[in-house]
Amino acid sequence: MPAVSSMILRSLRLIGEKTRGGTLTTNEQTECLSEMNAMLDSWSNERLMVPVISQTSFALTASQGSYTIGNGGDFNMTRPTKIIDPCFIRDNQGNDTPLQIINVEAYGRIGDKDSDGSYPRYLYYDYGYSATSTATVFFWPEPIGGLSTFINTLQPIATFSTVTQNLLLPPGYQRAIEYNYAIEAAGGFTEVDASVALIARQSKAAIKSQNLPAPVSRLDAGVGGGLRSSIIIGP
Repeated sequence: MPAVSSMILRSLRLIGEKTRGGTLTTNEQTECLSEMNAMLDSWSNERLMVPVISQTSFALTASQGSYTIGNGGDFNMTRPTKIIDPCFIRDNQGNDTPLQIINVEAYGRIGDKDSDGSYPRYLYYDYGYSATSTATVFFWPEPIGGLSTFINTLQPIATFSTVTQNLLLPPGYQRAIEYNYAIEAAGGFTEVDASVALIARQSKAAIKSQNLPAPVSRLDAGVGGGLRSSIIIGP
């Protein structure tokens, strides 16, 4: 398990900023750790760079259409970067009904947002981009009693707390982090060897290829007791 400091030093050696056996000053540790964490944070927005997709279930409350999600929220979990397909509603008989994820524009075009007494068909995730630890999930129509929702979420890529932290990374991530951070550290002021840039691109591409979801054949209506419906909101 490599330490963060070792990865940073390898990155800096790739662009000639450190020699083998060199060390980091306290200021370099602080600056490099911040830069590396910023790079990883940006990777959380790239669907195929996220190594884990979590499926979580939560009970829904009758006639309640919105729920906070995040640490301490109605859906108590790490606030996800994104909610992705497939998501669905399950009743107390074990029957599943798919949820369609919609964006803010489509949600805004729903006239009666308090419509209730039914199985939700749509989910809108408002991340919020605020300093709070929670975001909001909206369901429409509002649910009847006895329903649960199953959602698939992308979780933020974990960042590093200290340069002495030892890491257990998924296969391929150490190489991708080291080579891509080398380019970040160069910052356009230090020339990056073409081979370093090539390996940086290839290592990210390899991770994205590994994280590609398996292809799913389309199910006909009624298979497994589920329902398939289409609705167009907007022009």
